[in-house]
Amino acid sequence: MEPTAHVSKTALPGVGTRYDLRTEAGAHLSVVVHQDGRRIVSFHDPEDDDSCKDAAALAPHEATALSKLLVPDPVAHLHQHLEIDLVTEHIPVTKRSPYAGRLLADTRARTRTGASIVAVLRRTAAFPSPTPDFRFAIGDTLVVVGTREGVDAVAELITGG
Repeated sequence: MEPTAHVSKTALPGVGTRYDLRTEAGAHLSVVVHQDGRRIVSFHDPEDDDSCKDAAALAPHEATALSKLLVPDPVAHLHQHLEIDLVTEHIPVTKRSPYAGRLLADTRARTRTGASIVAVLRRTAAFPSPTPDFRFAIGDTLVVVGTREGVDAVAELITGG
C-alpha cells in the first residue's frame, strides 16, 4: 500500500485557498490557489513554517503543465501514435477578462484558435456544449479542448493576457 501525503487546506478570505504539504523528508511546500486562478508555490524553512525560502507564481496554464509533469499519465503510451495531442484545460473568467458578461460568440474562440469551449462550470452548475448565445459571468470556469497551442491561445484571449 502506498503511503499517503498529509495535505492541509486553509481558506484565505479574499485571496483563495492555501494547501500545505509536508514531505516524508520534512520539507514544507505550500500552494496558494488565488480566486483569479493564479497559483503561488512556496517552500518554507523546515525550522520555521512562517519563513518562506522561495516562491514561484504560476499562471493557470503553467500550473496545468507542472501538474502533468508531477502526475504519471497511465495512458501516455496510447498517445504515441496520434499525430495531434489534445489537451483539456480549465480557464477562469475573472473581472479582468475582456469577455466577462459577454457572449461565447463574441470570442470567436474556435475560429481564432482552433480550440473549443466544451463546457462552462458555474458555482454548482455545469453547462455542457454552451451555445453561441451563452453569456459568460465572472467566476465561470471554461473547459477548453484543443491542441496545446490552441488552448493556450484561448487562455490568453479569455484572460486578456
